[in-house]
Amino acid sequence: MANVKQAKRPLSPHLQIYRPQLTSITSILTRITGNALIVGTMLAVWWLLAAATSPAYFATANAVATSWFGDLVFTGSLWAIWYHYLAGLRHLYFDAGKGLDIPTAEKLGWGIIGGSVVLTVITILLVQ
Repeated sequence: MANVKQAKRPLSPHLQIYRPQLTSITSILTRITGNALIVGTMLAVWWLLAAATSPAYFATANAVATSWFGDLVFTGSLWAIWYHYLAGLRHLYFDAGKGLDIPTAEKLGWGIIGGSVVLTVITILLVQ
């Protein structure tokens, strides 16, 4: 028993064993969008604080917020808000014990991806 040879394998199945599925990708993306919203929030708070501080400081913050970088951050944040909202609704649906079969879960996954893009475009068109 002292010379038992252990097989070289992972202790538990991990990313190199499982292939990514839509449901796992949407779950991970929900966590990423939740954390990424912090960037947009920080830019908006900086802009508001700069407005309350001085005209010169506001001019700098406004230049960043209205630049291509600010547009990218705020557009990405808008998409992240819609995605995170729809994923939260899907999570509530799952909590009710519905939609847990694989075909329905995948349809809901595609629904939140497509729905978030469509709602982002609609919001941008309405705001401009």
